[in-house]
Amino acid sequence: MKEALIQNLDNAAALEQLFRKDKNGFKKAFDEAYATNSSNANLQFWHARLNYKEEQLNFGNKREFTFVIILAIVAGMFANISNISNINVELFFTRNTVFLILPFITTYYIYKQNLSLKIKTAVGFILIILATYINLLPNNPNSSSINLVYIHLPLLLWSILGYGYLGNDFYSSQKRINFLKFNGDFLIMTAVIILSCLAFTIITFGLFNLIGIKIEKFYMQYIAIWGIGGIPILATYLIDHNPQIINKVSPLIAKIFTPLVFINLLVYLITLIYTGKYPHNDRNLLLIYNALLVGVLALIFFSIAETETSKRNYFSTLLLFGLSLLTITVNCIALSAIIYRIFEWGITPNRITVLGGNVIIFINLILVSYQLLKALKNKTNLTKVEDTIATYLPIYAIWTGIVALMFPIVFHGK
Repeated sequence: MKEALIQNLDNAAALEQLFRKDKNGFKKAFDEAYATNSSNANLQFWHARLNYKEEQLNFGNKREFTFVIILAIVAGMFANISNISNINVELFFTRNTVFLILPFITTYYIYKQNLSLKIKTAVGFILIILATYINLLPNNPNSSSINLVYIHLPLLLWSILGYGYLGNDFYSSQKRINFLKFNGDFLIMTAVIILSCLAFTIITFGLFNLIGIKIEKFYMQYIAIWGIGGIPILATYLIDHNPQIINKVSPLIAKIFTPLVFINLLVYLITLIYTGKYPHNDRNLLLIYNALLVGVLALIFFSIAETETSKRNYFSTLLLFGLSLLTITVNCIALSAIIYRIFEWGITPNRITVLGGNVIIFINLILVSYQLLKALKNKTNLTKVEDTIATYLPIYAIWTGIVALMFPIVFHGK
């Protein structure tokens, strides 16, 4: 290895090939060669490369870290309201779980942004109003419009989080794409922390069970509950200060699942045509359709947003274009089913919500597919696709706001 290394000192490609072939052998041979040829420019470069120390875990400055700890404590105190006597625990968490997470992450980003006190106060006031609004709604499990609030208010809070993340760069397409990337990284980091906490919890239960003490109820009610708000804000802080930790995982997941979902969806559509089991008369199947639609659309978005433009190739772009066409086909079937149900059985909050959401997704998919087609023809790169995704995000925010805030009033809580 040493002889090969010395013979190829002026051949950068050969040195890289030797390194990738046997990294440990290369490092040992390099140390010997560098001892006698330390003045060689290429060896100096490789010395710097091989001795480069990865960045340590960064916890930011003391002031920011203290603020995050305060947010986690406040979120935990909010969660502990469920332990007050006469509180309907199930109803409390149904309505407030999302308020234990997203508003605190929003507060963190608003705190970091160079926004005016007036804007920061306005955002805080809106969050308080929304929390009050959802907790003042009638407890009517049979109300479609109220159940829609439970689904769409978290999306509205996510939109407010997006505003907090963007700050003064609200109209920046790149910053919006970065926000999408943040969401993928956030989910992965949160899942990793939760799994770690779960392992710790299982070990704790086992240790106390060995001495005959059952602490499960006490532990979950008074200790684990602090993690509901604490874990997400901690995950956010770690990602914000250590983007190198997780930013390569999301692209990997997208690359793995995009072809799998494409094959799955293609086989599903062929089977659907063969069996003739369309969702027009099956409400549950229609709901599954819409969940599938949202899931596939999210995968397309993240596949585009999480991959560096320079690393894209024709096949991956073709795959995304094919997946977008398949999703448009599913969307058309879903739209026809929703329209059929409205004409057959009339207007309901659920049907109007699903119709509006599918129309919005359909238009978005058409725009994305058009840009992907242009990219395939080499008329543009995928930056235009990213811009299309970023520009369209406020449309989703507006629709979720309408459903969450207006539908209970329009449909009189039905």
